Amino acid sequence: MSNPAHPAAPASEVTIWSLEQTSPDDLRPSAVPEGDIRIVRSGIPLPEFSRFLYTAVGGDIRWTDRLTMTYAQWQEALDRPGAETWVAYADGTPAGYIELDPQDDGVVEIMYFGLIPAFRGRRIGGHLLSYGVARAWDLAERWPQRPATKRVWLHTCSKDGPHAMDNYLRRGFRLFDTRTELEPDVVTPGPWPGSGRQLLP
Repeated sequence: MSNPAHPAAPASEVTIWSLEQTSPDDLRPSAVPEGDIRIVRSGIPLPEFSRFLYTAVGGDIRWTDRLTMTYAQWQEALDRPGAETWVAYADGTPAGYIELDPQDDGVVEIMYFGLIPAFRGRRIGGHLLSYGVARAWDLAERWPQRPATKRVWLHTCSKDGPHAMDNYLRRGFRLFDTRTELEPDVVTPGPWPGSGRQLLP
């Protein structure tokens, strides 16, 4: 029974899809985009930089799960052996990132992946995803204490951009689970209001 003095917070139905690759041969790389696009591993686990990427990429698609984490909790997540953040730069400017989370038994989850809104639609996403998935498959080469990767997986949802699912399928991911949840409607910060404005070409 609802209490009119404390109405339920607004919520939206969200569909969550889980996808996987079970062999490095599953990966179908995209073409490399034109221009000065570089992908570099963030070699120093730095919560300030990680939180900037998280809010800049996820602000307009309601990424909220890490917003309440303390600095120490963020550092702990970044310091896990095998955890890696690969950042795409366009003309020297951060454009997006992919974060790899090693799990048990040779499983690597793509924990976060996306582009800052100003860089979407410029064919950077397919290249970044291709590169990041390849790094998930060869992660044990950089972390000898980790077992060889046997499976790479991720989840996406109906809050993500309209091209997200197509990008994953084109890169060779296969759907293995679908579920629907109610999630509260919250305002996410992003770098600042209006940060989704497109850059001029």
